[in-house]
Amino acid sequence: MGEALVRGMLEAGVLNADNIMIVEPDGDRRVYLRKTYSVKVTEDATELARACSILILAVKPQIMGKVLEQYKNLVTEHHLVISIAAGVTIKSIEIGLGEDVKVVRVMPNTPALVLAGASALSPNSRVSAEEMDVALQIFSAVGTCVQVNESLLDAVTGLSGSGPGYVFAFIEAMIDGGVLAGLPRTVAEKLVLQTVYGSAKLAMETGEAPAILKGRVTSPGGTTITGLQVLEESGFRGTVMAAIDVAAERSRELGQ
Repeated sequence: MGEALVRGMLEAGVLNADNIMIVEPDGDRRVYLRKTYSVKVTEDATELARACSILILAVKPQIMGKVLEQYKNLVTEHHLVISIAAGVTIKSIEIGLGEDVKVVRVMPNTPALVLAGASALSPNSRVSAEEMDVALQIFSAVGTCVQVNESLLDAVTGLSGSGPGYVFAFIEAMIDGGVLAGLPRTVAEKLVLQTVYGSAKLAMETGEAPAILKGRVTSPGGTTITGLQVLEESGFRGTVMAAIDVAAERSRELGQ
């Protein structure tokens, strides 16, 4: 996810490579990042904190405690800390770095890699309007972003944070369905990807409710309603809703 943000910001022109520094403990990974994106790379947290006023914590929630310990005596009131770690609360970051820290908690998703991400942001009380605008600018450059109360971020995690995984599983199933119906896999894949892309684009550009758009492709006694019947009998919508709900609950668990 961190790499997706770097690539997205560079492609969108929000920052140039000279303004980005990455802390990476793995030597081979440092070489890759420097060669691929021409950014500054270091293994020293102190160097990063001294050079940058905006710090993005793009780490797994399971190691956030160790990361905060590294930065505890480095972060000042002049830094803006942005965390994209799922489930890690603003309060946890404040405890780890100090009560005066300015924190924006963000839940992005991996389509940021192609500038089509969906991100939700929530600041603490010490973040100024100008600083929040900067955070929104960063994540707007890699897709769509919204500002929400922190209490909603676990739900965002279950929905759009984990959502690409659900969509890819659906795409894979549709491709297999095309193969089952007799199509060559390459043909099925091409048709499915365009169908999913086109359907999302149609919904976004028309602004019409999915139920209305679904109705327009569902003729009486036709093929679509027959397929939808099977999905309903299999509990398709309920299963999707349950998946989002359980992923949101897992986000809450990670935050504890």
